[in-house]
Amino acid sequence: MTDSTQKHKMENFKLSGRHKKRLFIGILLLTTVLTAMLLGGIWYIARLGLAEIAEPLPLIVGGLFAFISGGALLAILNMVLAVKGWPYLPFLQRQNYELINLLFPIAVYVAKIFGIGKRQLEGSFIVTSNLMFNRMGIRVPADKLLVVTPHCLQLATCPHKITRDPHNCKRCGGCDIGSLVTLADEMGFHFFVATGGTLARQVVYNTRPKAVLAIACERDLMSGIQDVYPLPAVGVLNIRPNGPCYNTHVDMEEVRAQLEKIIIPKEQDNG
Repeated sequence: MTDSTQKHKMENFKLSGRHKKRLFIGILLLTTVLTAMLLGGIWYIARLGLAEIAEPLPLIVGGLFAFISGGALLAILNMVLAVKGWPYLPFLQRQNYELINLLFPIAVYVAKIFGIGKRQLEGSFIVTSNLMFNRMGIRVPADKLLVVTPHCLQLATCPHKITRDPHNCKRCGGCDIGSLVTLADEMGFHFFVATGGTLARQVVYNTRPKAVLAIACERDLMSGIQDVYPLPAVGVLNIRPNGPCYNTHVDMEEVRAQLEKIIIPKEQDNG
């Protein structure tokens, strides 16, 4: 494959890989409304039986269902306010992620009704989560930031093992690992290449960063961002011109832009 063909494939992927935050929020809202209607139906059918058990039980169960539904809708409203840049309630951030963990499997089935694939939904979540991350204005010293990438970013034919020490990379330019190692040396953040989610979580535990930047596919980013919560994390989608998990790439300009938003400049940090 020529360099021009490879570049063309990467550009096509980047154009088709753009995700919109409205998609995830809309499907999550619809899923919440449908779940609230289901709870309401369950309460309506069960209310007489509950009353036979104890007179106040229908009111208690109905109030509980209403509280759950109202709390979920409030969390979604708070998410909308955050990504729009309007005043929002930071203490509801945890509820946002708990709601996503609870309803996402159902949201996948709801999305299918409208011809929306799971990958699209996950990509939209990443865009939404990144906007919420940026909205919080999180900034950390470089040595408190961890950047994690999947091993498929390394050229498949490369003989050098970098999953324990990225500096084993010879920076030949055959893949993006060398550029990331150079960027880590330049900016001072921790950089690791993980072979899977278990190793990535171990690296997070050992490094104890204050923020994480992860590079991966939609599925791994979504699970990873939720796994490390409440540790703030931002995701950058990889580029897969050769298909998933094989000789992937990343937009280095996007990585640098995200890093510059997160890392406190040295002069400010020293001050």
